Amino acid sequence: MNAFIGNFIDLFTESAPYLLMGLLLAGVIRQLIPDTWINKTLGKDSSVVTAALIGTPLPLCSCSVIPAAMGIRRAGASKASTASFMVATPETGVDSVGVTLALMGPVMAIARPIAAITSAIVAGLLVRRFDVEAPSKQEEVKSCCKSNHQALPEGFVGKAVSVVQYGYGKLLKDFMGWLLIGLFFAALIQTFVPATLLSQYGSGVLAMMLVILVSIPMYICATASTPIAAGLMLSGISPGAALVFMLAGPATNIATLMVVKNELGPRSLIAYLTGVVVTALVMGLGFDFFLEYFDITIAVSQGEHGEMGSLLYSASAVILASLIAYQYGNQLKSKLAARNVAAS
Repeated sequence: MNAFIGNFIDLFTESAPYLLMGLLLAGVIRQLIPDTWINKTLGKDSSVVTAALIGTPLPLCSCSVIPAAMGIRRAGASKASTASFMVATPETGVDSVGVTLALMGPVMAIARPIAAITSAIVAGLLVRRFDVEAPSKQEEVKSCCKSNHQALPEGFVGKAVSVVQYGYGKLLKDFMGWLLIGLFFAALIQTFVPATLLSQYGSGVLAMMLVILVSIPMYICATASTPIAAGLMLSGISPGAALVFMLAGPATNIATLMVVKNELGPRSLIAYLTGVVVTALVMGLGFDFFLEYFDITIAVSQGEHGEMGSLLYSASAVILASLIAYQYGNQLKSKLAARNVAAS
């Protein structure tokens, strides 16, 4: 039990500074790119490449991308652009790339967004090829994540407050539960799964197909999928198979697939799922071949730093833990207040 707790703390500490940096950048991006511009840019004449490139850095989790994609579609975006956006956005982002850099190094951090963009483009092209464009539904879009927009003063101070509120407030609240679950399973695998268990099936098509079968029913965001993938690598799975998990998991959860079916139609759903799965397999196999050909090793970080580095990581871990505790405290207060109102 002590080993499990120690591994959990190490993984959390290792991810903390990069996650805090990613959340800050996510808030800045959110502030600088208005929703109206996104809707206009992803109109019917927009290419799937444009949709993929726009969706890749946006700070939207697997939950919040659903209403955003519905809004884009109902504002006039094509089926292909909507599908491309829905793949690229949850598969990667500034926060998840930061955590990937922390846990798996720069090679994986570069490969992940490239694979996500490729996956999004392929899915969008398949939707365009195998489905017929139709008018979008014109009705009110309801978010699965509660909106917390507040009126803020104009100017630099107001924008800075908005950045902090979104990055360290709403976005963190959206995925912190899954982040902790991801770290929990990563520590569990690291502690109790022998490193040799998956080594004989850790690479190749069979391993990657098994990873996809596991990832499809999971509801997990890009950031939370990263420590799970790191734990799988520690247990012997190949970097390519880990990349497959980080691509398929966030983009193929049940909620997303149902939205694709309802908003774009069953033919688009088949094209969407085919694009994600096939591209993930090809990118995973290609990534393993690339690493072997150039004799590159992907080492999962174990949290070893110098004195100053350790202080930075420890301080970041305390800050991140405090922010998460604050968010859970607010949720608990809201539930208690609602219960008191119902009882009165």
